[in-house]
Amino acid sequence: MTEFAIHTEKLSKQFGHLLVVNEVSLSIPKGHIYGFLGPNGSGKSTMIRMLCGVLQPTSGVGTVLGYDVNKESESIKQKIGYMSQKFSLYEELTVKENLDFYSGIYGLKGKESKERQNELIELSGLTGRENQRSGSLSGGWKQRLALSCALLHRPELLILDEPTAGVDPVSRRIFWDIITDLGKEGVTVLVTTHYMDEAELCNEIGFIFFGNILIKGKPKQLMEEYKVNNLDDLFINLVEKQENNPLKGGG
Repeated sequence: MTEFAIHTEKLSKQFGHLLVVNEVSLSIPKGHIYGFLGPNGSGKSTMIRMLCGVLQPTSGVGTVLGYDVNKESESIKQKIGYMSQKFSLYEELTVKENLDFYSGIYGLKGKESKERQNELIELSGLTGRENQRSGSLSGGWKQRLALSCALLHRPELLILDEPTAGVDPVSRRIFWDIITDLGKEGVTVLVTTHYMDEAELCNEIGFIFFGNILIKGKPKQLMEEYKVNNLDDLFINLVEKQENNPLKGGG
């Protein structure tokens, strides 16, 4: 029987009269890399905030690592790793000082903390940069540091909100090599991205637009089903079709 890291049924979020997420149902198996795609304002970040336990759903049900999104948000926060598009670490601190700080937050101490930090420094290629001030790192290096901090407590689920936006192609490739390796190790990854080459590396993808999931499935199978050569063409066609639909949902 398939175990799901994330499972939702008709999860919705409304702000006043604005329906931002409309009855989204997701089932993401443990150990899968799931790409959550859609234009800006489509509801991706709102959906992620609900899954992280930061935002209470208006309606619907869901579990993250077995915890109820409506009732056990604090437990969810403790078990997941999260990384945003914007660099959220302390730029005046060095690489090592940031890792020390977040180790303390996650309750890692002594030998355990040192060994885990060394693992992540090697994994992310930060060896030799431990004493460099974080604010002086390039965009790609900053994101590798942020990823390392998100992985310190060995989360079973990693949620990445546009982690490679504005990052150069080489750094993006290295970043995705790390994500792929994490998936092979059994870590579930939910990632939002605008890059279709990244989406093709996911086990499954879902495309959200105006708060609605339009399609979901394996990238290759979706391209074959819709008779397109790449995901760019598929999603452009979907967006154009929806924008011409007067019955579309909230933003």
